[in-house]
Amino acid sequence: MKLIVGLGNPGIAYRRTRHNLGFMVVQALAEQRRMRFRRAPHRSSQAQGKIGKEKVVLVRPMTFMNVSGLAVGGALKDHRAFLEDLLVVCDDVNLDLGRTRLRRSGTAGGHNGLKSVIEHLHSEGFARLRLGVGQPPEGVDMMDYVLSPFRRGEWPMVHEMIARAVQAVETWAYHGLDEAMNRFN
Repeated sequence: MKLIVGLGNPGIAYRRTRHNLGFMVVQALAEQRRMRFRRAPHRSSQAQGKIGKEKVVLVRPMTFMNVSGLAVGGALKDHRAFLEDLLVVCDDVNLDLGRTRLRRSGTAGGHNGLKSVIEHLHSEGFARLRLGVGQPPEGVDMMDYVLSPFRRGEWPMVHEMIARAVQAVETWAYHGLDEAMNRFN
C-alpha cells in the first residue's frame, strides 16, 4: 500500500495558490482515477483506490501547512505503512516554475510543511516530489509569494507541471522510486 500526501492549506482562500500545488496534484490524480476524498482521522481528507495492482491512499492534511505532520504521521500509522511507502508532494521556491524534482529523502529545504512532516516522523527518509514555483520577485515577502495565486500567464505551465507530476506519482506507485526518478528528474 502506498501513501501519497499532497501538502497545502485548507480553505477556498488558498485553493489556487503556489503553496497548494501538492493539493492540486493529489486532486488531479483522484479525479483521473475516480477516487473521492472523504473526511478522515487526524485532521485530513483521504481518497482510496488503486494504481495498477497497488492500493493507494491519497491524503490532504486539513491542518495548515506548518502542522501537516500531524495528519501524515497519523495516516502512516493508521494504514500501517512504512516510510518507503510514503511520497509527499509539495511546492518548492528553489526550483524554477514548471520544474519537478523527485528525491528519495532530504531536508526540509526551508519548507514548513516538510519540516513538520520530518518532525512528526522523526526521519527525513521518505520520498518527496517537489514542484517548482520559482523565487519571489525582488521586494516580495516569501510568505506572501507562496500564498499568492498563480498569475494568469503562468497557468498553462502549472497545468502541464501538474499533469507531469501525476504521471510521476503513478510511476512511483507502479514501478518504484528509481524508475520514477529516471523518467521525471
